Amino acid sequence: MKTAYDIILKPVISERSMDEAQSRKYTFNVALGANKTQVKHALEEIFDIEISKVNIMNVPGKKKRQGRTEGMTSARKKAIVTLKPTSKEIEFFQGL
Repeated sequence: MKTAYDIILKPVISERSMDEAQSRKYTFNVALGANKTQVKHALEEIFDIEISKVNIMNVPGKKKRQGRTEGMTSARKKAIVTLKPTSKEIEFFQGL
């Protein structure tokens, strides 16, 4: 059985995700096999928050070249989590 830390891999820190954090939406990279319910329970366990909505999207890998050599970046799964208005904020995103 996977733990909460196996499902939530890392937060996404970008300009867009920081702008959405102001409206209580937080972005995380999650395990490829994770579903919305697993992501919700894992984040509620880790951060002790109340989640109202989870959106998940598969981000396919891109082709990259360096000279003649071609390769692919790895595919990932991204989750955008919306908190309930009564929930507390995630402190990790507040200091950035």
